[in-house]
Amino acid sequence: MRSKVAGYRRLGVAVVGAGYWGPNLVRNFCANPQCELLWVCDLRPARAQEVIGHRSSVRVTDALDTVLRDEDVEVVAVATPTHTHFAIAKAALLAGKHVLIEKPLAGSVADAEALIELADRQRRVLMCDHTYCYTPAVRRICSLIADGSLGSLQYLDSVRINLGLIQKDVDVFWDLAPHDLSILDFVLPPECRPLAVAAHGADPIGVGRACVGYLTLPLTGGGIAHLHVNWLSPTKIRTTIIGGSRRMLVWDDLNPSQRLSLYDRGVELTEGLSPEMQRSVLVSYRSGDMIAPALPEQEALQGVVAELVAAIGEERRPLTDGQSGLRVLRILDAASRSLRADGAPIALGGAELAVPTMAAAG
Repeated sequence: MRSKVAGYRRLGVAVVGAGYWGPNLVRNFCANPQCELLWVCDLRPARAQEVIGHRSSVRVTDALDTVLRDEDVEVVAVATPTHTHFAIAKAALLAGKHVLIEKPLAGSVADAEALIELADRQRRVLMCDHTYCYTPAVRRICSLIADGSLGSLQYLDSVRINLGLIQKDVDVFWDLAPHDLSILDFVLPPECRPLAVAAHGADPIGVGRACVGYLTLPLTGGGIAHLHVNWLSPTKIRTTIIGGSRRMLVWDDLNPSQRLSLYDRGVELTEGLSPEMQRSVLVSYRSGDMIAPALPEQEALQGVVAELVAAIGEERRPLTDGQSGLRVLRILDAASRSLRADGAPIALGGAELAVPTMAAAG
């Protein structure tokens, strides 16, 4: 029988995949007192053994079936290549397990829809590891947008570039853009959502997939979102600028001393102009103070694991549930179609980036 903490039984967890992201999941599940890591599954058991280190209570296997047959395993965390997500998650859900999947949720919209339907039928939690949505910075950004501190959104400009890692099974859009698309999904208000997506990419080193890319998404209300992703940059940059009618915000995720900067600056049109005068638009510039909101330093994956545990215990959908992952996939799918059409805009139907409940943000 597994151990108990404060009178309740801990959730039995298995991590599938011990490569790039798996060790981070292992560390954070082990750090959460409400979880008990039971298995690490990887095609290379030696790698899994290296990841668990001195944790003698954690078992290692290269057989997924072995993990799924263990009745003590209640949660399966999937950290494997994108093309394997669907098969692993489907098997885990059919075995009655809750599932956490590294981004993106699946390799196609159809596969994501099938997983969501299966999770609902099995009454199990399906959660996408949209890690950045659980950072203190993104939660604060969400609150600033929700309470009107920025005013109406005019633009969002995001840069996520570095040297490598060049993926074998996806292009740079599917590798890096899910982070920024999931952030959009999390912070945009319901009245401001993407209408279409245009993708432009290049493969200057000849690997057979885009290594440098740009996404442009017009927003309802006249705003625009622009994402730059790149595997070939000599420097690593993680910066987002959000312009609002009242204030502007800069998020530099690589600057721990000042991740957020809030500027009381903007551009305003002169009001009360006659139609004749409007032909020569008069503008005024506002330049006020800059403040740097204090943010706690907390590893985002701690928030991911805590939200997963809470969603299971409260029998509810997590903030970044399967539908959240599906909305991001629909944007990625449209981006891929735009790329094949030489950057032609692809219209987005429905509410691809509807915002999840933000009761926990602040």
